[in-house]
Amino acid sequence: MKDIGSLMKQAQGLQAKMAEAQANLAQTVVEGQAGGGLVRVGLSGGGVLVAVTISPELMEPGEQETLQDLILAAHADAKSRMDAESERVMKAAMGPLAGMAGGMPGFPGLK
Repeated sequence: MKDIGSLMKQAQGLQAKMAEAQANLAQTVVEGQAGGGLVRVGLSGGGVLVAVTISPELMEPGEQETLQDLILAAHADAKSRMDAESERVMKAAMGPLAGMAGGMPGFPGLK
């Protein structure tokens, strides 16, 4: 059995990897889309909406409700993609411990 000092050192190394992974995710931007690409949004790793692109064909009178719905759908798509990317990056940072970390304090969100 490893001594406590060795385990603490490994835990500190893991925390450093996790912090680096979170910093990298904060710089990541994913794109979500709706309406077959008529509306696209960019979402940062921190969940901030950073871009909205709307196809000119949606700028017709009477399309306001459709446009609003598509923006919400595109944001939901981007959020789902960011959640998946976040989980992938954090699992990669955790390495073989990823399966055990879900219940460990300081390592939430891993399944």
